[in-house]
Amino acid sequence: MAGNGGRGRGGRRPTLEEVAARAGVGRGTVSRVINGSPRVSDATRAAVEAAVAELGYVPNTAARALAANRTDAIALVVPEPETRFFAEPYFSDMLRGVGAELSDTEMQLLLIFAGSDRERQRLAQYLAAHRVDGVLLVSVHADDPLPDLLAQLEIPAVISGPRSAAESLPSVDSDNYGGARSAVEHLLGRGRRRIAHIAGRLDVYGAQRRVDGYRDALRDAGHPVDELLIVPGDFTDEGGRRAMTTLLSRHPDLDAVFAGSDVMAAGARQVLREAGRRIPDDVALVGYDDSAIARHMDPPLTSVRQPIEEMGRAMIDLLLTEIADRRPAASRGVDRHQAVLPTELVVRASS
Repeated sequence: MAGNGGRGRGGRRPTLEEVAARAGVGRGTVSRVINGSPRVSDATRAAVEAAVAELGYVPNTAARALAANRTDAIALVVPEPETRFFAEPYFSDMLRGVGAELSDTEMQLLLIFAGSDRERQRLAQYLAAHRVDGVLLVSVHADDPLPDLLAQLEIPAVISGPRSAAESLPSVDSDNYGGARSAVEHLLGRGRRRIAHIAGRLDVYGAQRRVDGYRDALRDAGHPVDELLIVPGDFTDEGGRRAMTTLLSRHPDLDAVFAGSDVMAAGARQVLREAGRRIPDDVALVGYDDSAIARHMDPPLTSVRQPIEEMGRAMIDLLLTEIADRRPAASRGVDRHQAVLPTELVVRASS
């Protein structure tokens, strides 16, 4: 029957129930496999896929979406200006992971920027119309109202990094604290003692955790924490330049810098060179993200690698699970899932 062009007995299309009977599973299980839900065992998925192939079953996506009140669309929402999205490798790597994980499903991905008040208002109206099945939120600030709006609208959502330690939404993050500790411990191990930190925006929880890791690594090694050696940036090249200029004016004798992103490290390097400081002879430099910028910098930049593509994949897996069971977590009696992926220090010539 596999060669019947998707037609069953009498030329009609095979039904979902017939696929379920052939595979020996329930109708809901077949639906989950077809929708790409991760909540199905490999053996069950293989049985359903075999039944689909044998019967020549072709899903009627429009009818299925209408009957289930589904749109088969997911929005990746970035509450940042478009210029930052295209300037930072973090976002493109995240998008790559999300797209790769969605490629085996029938979901469409929408990229939406919400960096201005007008864009946020337009997005709120769009989401209120329930035009997407779920939302991925990337680069969320502590005071961002979007996560609470999604909760009010009961739209499944996953964010890339919690807003705080008390985050209520499912999130996927890297070990920001551990990554920062490893960077500072590496610099201490190389004999550096006046280690500055160019932090990210401190209304971002991940940036706060990197500052915590920086402080604790110094304290645990018996070194006092000089708060004047911590200057916040904004994850941009220009922010790195401004912070580095401030740090040199405060502590001209600093001998190492840990930057909260590779982009800020690139800005810091420019200021150090203009000031006649050799890297790493005079000042060791470490970044964060292990992006292409780190590999192509002169000298190549030591950086903390966070698995950004894997984070994107994990966010999709988690969101599909939320969509498959749209009831709020409180009514399900389960905790919101908070995934934290490991980081790794990649040592290069800059340190």
